[in-house]
Amino acid sequence: QVQLIESGGGLVQAGGSLRLSCAASGRSFITYHMGWFRQAPGKTRELVAAINRIDGNTYYADSVKGRFTISGDNAKNTVFLQMSSLTPEDTAVYYCAFTGSGGKYDYWGQGTQVTISS
Repeated sequence: QVQLIESGGGLVQAGGSLRLSCAASGRSFITYHMGWFRQAPGKTRELVAAINRIDGNTYYADSVKGRFTISGDNAKNTVFLQMSSLTPEDTAVYYCAFTGSGGKYDYWGQGTQVTISS
């Protein structure tokens, strides 16, 4: 089995920074993309950022572009999300996810709460 363990969530004031981490453990698996999603109460799950492990291409949602940076450690199957200039609108449960061999996000973390106070 594959498990993604998230850490780094918490409470931070507006304008502050936070770094989320997600590490995979368990059996070996194939993955090409690592991503971060978030879901706020009453809203649908949103892809925040993603990175291609092969070529390093990244994607960012318009709402976080210029403020968030995704990076990864391929050898350790770990992905990070560095968040800065945080606002209350960033408050959500953040989920990491890795794609499987079929290209869809097959592996998911348990979610970590990020709360931004004004």
